[in-house]
Amino acid sequence: MHDIRWIRENPITFDSAIERRGLRAASDELIELDTQRREVQTELQDLQTLRNETSKKIGIAKGKGEETRQLMKEVNELKSKMLGLGETEKTLSAELNNLLSEIPNLPSHDTPSGNREEDNVELRVEGKRPKFRFEAKDHVTLGENLSGMSFERAGKLSGARFVVLSGPLARLERALASFMLDVQTIEYGYTEVAPPILVKDKALYGTGQLPKFASDLYKTTEELWLIPTAEVPLTNLVSNEILPEKELPMRVTALTPCFRSEAGAAGKDTRGMLRQHQFNKVELVSICHPQNSLEEHERMLGAAEQILKRLDLAYRVVVLCTGDLGFSAQKTYDLEVWLPGQNRYREISSCSNCGDFQARRMKARFRSGNEKGAQFVHTLNGSGLAVGRCLIAVMENYQNKDGSITVPEELRPYMNGLKFIN
Repeated sequence: MHDIRWIRENPITFDSAIERRGLRAASDELIELDTQRREVQTELQDLQTLRNETSKKIGIAKGKGEETRQLMKEVNELKSKMLGLGETEKTLSAELNNLLSEIPNLPSHDTPSGNREEDNVELRVEGKRPKFRFEAKDHVTLGENLSGMSFERAGKLSGARFVVLSGPLARLERALASFMLDVQTIEYGYTEVAPPILVKDKALYGTGQLPKFASDLYKTTEELWLIPTAEVPLTNLVSNEILPEKELPMRVTALTPCFRSEAGAAGKDTRGMLRQHQFNKVELVSICHPQNSLEEHERMLGAAEQILKRLDLAYRVVVLCTGDLGFSAQKTYDLEVWLPGQNRYREISSCSNCGDFQARRMKARFRSGNEKGAQFVHTLNGSGLAVGRCLIAVMENYQNKDGSITVPEELRPYMNGLKFIN
């Protein structure tokens, strides 16, 4: 959510920033609407003052035994006019808030400009890609040959973009999730949370999924939404709160199922587990002091990278351009893991700094010491990692010529010492 006062004071900067996102300049429209709203508010205040003065006159007149009918008429007329102006003010405020709520966050100065995925900037490449003396198979072929991955049975149950995992592959996915949580909680100090996966409208509004992206979500008949990511409940833990400064940074993590309709992904990644309606993900969320959010962003990226390093998976770090940036983010790093079955890097984590954008929507603040005023916190979120995509990466990078999968050493304690899946 944007601060209209800041837009009034910095219209050129605001327009320049949203134009970098490929949107038209909007400051004139927003400022005009805000001017109308403030004029109505001023008129309402003036009428309230006049009404108060007239009411006092009525009291004085009654005390003297004087006639008050004309004064009473004036008060009623003022009341009627105020009711009308009040409705006008509500309409203008709602219109302004609706416009502001659909404008994405402003990109940071160091977010590269661009309109498409190809304009993202590769920062560095880590790890070594495996070299096979045979033709690498993709995870679908591997999983089906091992009788541990069935899209046909999932289709019978739920339709397209679902999968049924069974046996050692199901256990391998669980092992990955447990390993990720252990690394993030024990080594990086995130507090594990088990949040609800059904949330209210205001939670999705707070993190920026509503109102603009309702078509990407699933809604129940009881007006609750299935979460698209644990970012939603974890970030909203501090909504409508004023935190003591000493509690910052607040770092939380959760393993949850995530649900996405993939409304805008028709025809994309229809084969396999890469783009599913339901998937598991370990999410990282940080609530921090504004002065520390840049440092916290780098720390979060390092925490996500550690999973890939410990699993010895080749990956690259990419900074997203303005055209590929998520709605609530001002800067995003993507981690893209190497998939031999596709012979390309694919996203496995996004780590985003949202600044105070979500905090304004959630009314999440903090107070320093005994100061009267409160400031908005900064929020950050990242995947640590997408479990299903990590399963794909392990299967494809650790495959053997006979179709078996070598279990990475880091995961064997979670697999009761199992070394191979065959």
